[in-house]
Order: sequence, then C-alpha cells, then structure tokens
Amino acid sequence: EVLPGFPHTHRTPPSTKMAALTTTSLTAVSAVRGARSAFAGSRAAFVAAPAMKVSSRASLTVKAQRELWIKDSTVAPAHLDGTLPGDFGFDPLGLGADPQRLKYYQEAELMNARWAMMAVAGITATEVLGIGPAWYDVGAADFDFPPLALLAIQFPVMGILELKRIRGWLDTGKSGVVDQFPWDPMGMNSDGMAVKEIKNGRLAMIAFVGIVVQAIVYREGPVAALKDHVTDPFGCNMASNIMSIPEHLASL
Repeated sequence: EVLPGFPHTHRTPPSTKMAALTTTSLTAVSAVRGARSAFAGSRAAFVAAPAMKVSSRASLTVKAQRELWIKDSTVAPAHLDGTLPGDFGFDPLGLGADPQRLKYYQEAELMNARWAMMAVAGITATEVLGIGPAWYDVGAADFDFPPLALLAIQFPVMGILELKRIRGWLDTGKSGVVDQFPWDPMGMNSDGMAVKEIKNGRLAMIAFVGIVVQAIVYREGPVAALKDHVTDPFGCNMASNIMSIPEHLASL
C-alpha cells in the first residue's frame, strides 16, 4: 500500500519478522547450550571418577572361598589374611596380632616343624631297620665319648650356627644355613612347596608328641604300637590305652 505524499517503500510482512526473530532466538539458545556442554566437559576432566562400591555380599563371597580351619566359617582374625603359607585362620589366642611377633612365630613354627619331621623320620626308620637301641634309650647308651667334651663341642658349634641363622633371617626374612638365605640346594623353593612343608611339619609335631607320650607310658616305639593295634584293634586302641595308663605307670 502507498500512502499519499510518501515515497514508495517495500514493507516486510509481520509474519516474516516473527519467523526471523524466532530463528535468531533458537540459534542463540543453541549456542549457549553448546557452550555450557563444552564447559561441563572440561570440568569433568578434572573431577575424579566416583569410587566403586563393593557390596558386603561380594566380600562375604571372597571370604567363603578361602579355606579355613573350620569348614564353612567366614570369620578369621584380621592379622591372618591368607598371605602366609599354611594360613587357615587359626589363632584362637591372638598371638600373632603384633606383625613383628607374627613373623617370629612363623619362623619358630617352621623350625620346630623341620626338627619334628627329621625326628619322626629318624625314629621310625631306626625302628624298622632295627638299628641300635630304642630311640628313648639312646641317651643312656655309652658311646665312649666324654660328656663334657661333647658339650664343649656342641655348644659353640650350635651357638654359631643359630646366631648366623637368626641374623640371616632378620636381614632377609628367609630361613637358611650359614650364609645361604634361603637354603635351597635342590631348587624346590616355591609357594606350593612352602604350604606342603608346613602342613607336613604340623603333622610331624603332633606325631612326635604322641610318640613321646607313648614311649613314656608304654615303653614302645611307634611301629611296635602300630603292630599291636593291627593285631588287636579293639583291645589296643586309644580308649583302652587311656584306661590302662595307671597300670602301666605303676609297673615302671
């Protein structure tokens, strides 16, 4: 439409102006949102990832898979985490709660286990082969060697060997002999062999206690006692032997 007295001009329809304004507004909003997303992404790079929560059910599953001295038990002392060879969670008195004492007790158990294994093997072998007197009578035998001379040799030799052993263990944390820690001439040192060694050692310590009590009460070796039980299992067993302890002690 051309008004009188005004030059001819082209007028934009209102609908076109609204469409242009809407387009401009949407573009601005999109730009703002894009800037906010980019800023959020840059912040996320500096924010630590949230820690994963371990459910108590998963923890109980791991404990249940560990072999303990009481079957189906999920409770073990906190200081026995399964890293030691032969660790089955057995420490009812809490003797190993101190980490330093735990290392000492581990080494002491291992040394006693090795002595017990050698003792049980020696006692059984000499009885089977019929070598010398009974093991509990060997101390009373006369070997034509003066006791004072024997002590004069044994004390210094054993003292030096034990001193070197304990110093080597304190320095390396391994058992050894003289200057070799660990002492492994046959190359059998492994985690699996360590577990087998302590298991057999514990059995040997229990066996040695039984052999000693048996010798004190009945004056018999382990092989002879086994033969008696095989010959008369109902008349010679743990229950019957316990009942006859006073009679055997009175006859000594």
